[in-house]
Amino acid sequence: MKIIELDSEADWKEAFQVVKELRTHLSYEKYMSMLEAMKPNGYRGFLLKEGDTPVAYTGITERVNFYDGHHLFVYELVTKESERSKGYGEALLTFIENLAKDIGCEKMHLDSGLQRTDAHRFYEEKMGMSKKSYAFKKVLD
Repeated sequence: MKIIELDSEADWKEAFQVVKELRTHLSYEKYMSMLEAMKPNGYRGFLLKEGDTPVAYTGITERVNFYDGHHLFVYELVTKESERSKGYGEALLTFIENLAKDIGCEKMHLDSGLQRTDAHRFYEEKMGMSKKSYAFKKVLD
């Protein structure tokens, strides 16, 4: 098992096969277009591979705000459905937690859709995270 930070177009293309399991609405073209807008704001991607096979992905940014201070925000954390419950998500999130500590973050934060009850159980029971708020959204016309 190895975790790599994505830095080439080929890396990002390889990661897309995992990302699309969570972000099913994205085409490859839209993914790459959005990525180019996100990278200048500090977005980073990490891919966990078992041998040469990509099995899990996380996308993060380092943030500072009044309510969470200096923290790492996890936008995506996904393990391929066929590879779940094998410890990959835990390994990747532990890697990111250590990265957050190394860069001086006080907290790690992520949002998760209400329907993702298995993910919530994983975050709380396996990773020691706690629910602290609800996130509210409004689609603008």
